[in-house]
Amino acid sequence: METMHPRLLAIPLDRPGFDRFFSAWLIQGDPVVIVDTGPAGAGDVLVSALQAWGVRRVDYVLLTHIHLDHAGGLARVLDHYSGARTVCHRKAVPHLKDPSRLWAGSRKVLGDLADAYGPPRPVPPAALIPHDEACIKGLTVLETPGHAPHHLSFSYRGNLFAGEAAGNFLDLGQGDYLRPATPPRFLLEEALESVGRMRALEDQALCYAHIGRAPGSHVMLDRFRDQLIRWAEILGSLLRARPEADANDCVDRLLRRDPELARFPELNAETRQRERFFLTNSVRGYLEYLRGRGKGPGGSPSPNDGHTP
Repeated sequence: METMHPRLLAIPLDRPGFDRFFSAWLIQGDPVVIVDTGPAGAGDVLVSALQAWGVRRVDYVLLTHIHLDHAGGLARVLDHYSGARTVCHRKAVPHLKDPSRLWAGSRKVLGDLADAYGPPRPVPPAALIPHDEACIKGLTVLETPGHAPHHLSFSYRGNLFAGEAAGNFLDLGQGDYLRPATPPRFLLEEALESVGRMRALEDQALCYAHIGRAPGSHVMLDRFRDQLIRWAEILGSLLRARPEADANDCVDRLLRRDPELARFPELNAETRQRERFFLTNSVRGYLEYLRGRGKGPGGSPSPNDGHTP
């Protein structure tokens, strides 16, 4: 558990094959707040970490979105901290109460990876607060679709908890690595609007869902906005030259031409394998978007991202 601020802790939720990938954020004080819970398979890890840190109560859980790796552990947290209430997107409420459809869609798209995350359990309806009814002093809730239609970001106590709406970030010491998280269904304009919504807030620390914190949200959001546009330009150029190009061709082109991915070769073998998987999934979102847009009137990407209802 890493102390980032006197009242802010990043809690890594390591699992076999996922070293320093899942995380939750703990904001200590009154109220006590957790942002995201990690997957179901890491629920016990999170509860044990909170107990080890002496957390006797949790007042609120803020869910950026309900993909398995961010909300799967929620039921386990509520088992132990029964007084906690969860702020989530209004559209996510039915699927936290009954996650069967979410689980089926995730398994269809993610296969063995979904099994590694573990199936989510139903959450008591009384524990859920739709995001447009949340009233927590000092909390700003933003709708930030792009990574997922039901994605939220939270500004609280000088930190912007952006989930994956600002991409995924790895601090490598003498530099960093930044990657979009843009699985199908992806709409570039929607993602850019979300970045603009976060950028309009005061400059603050940017807290990423998959472990990482950067001190200046404005700089990081500007970088991410530029990266989203750069990917569209690089991949659009490739598709014009080679309409048959597949996701692997696109990933190879991006690894050569996107400076934000330049540190990829320095990642360890396990992380490179994992990142290659997620880069490919992000590229698929772009391919659907670019090819759908290219069909002219009536052309549109697939409406289902495989994770979400």
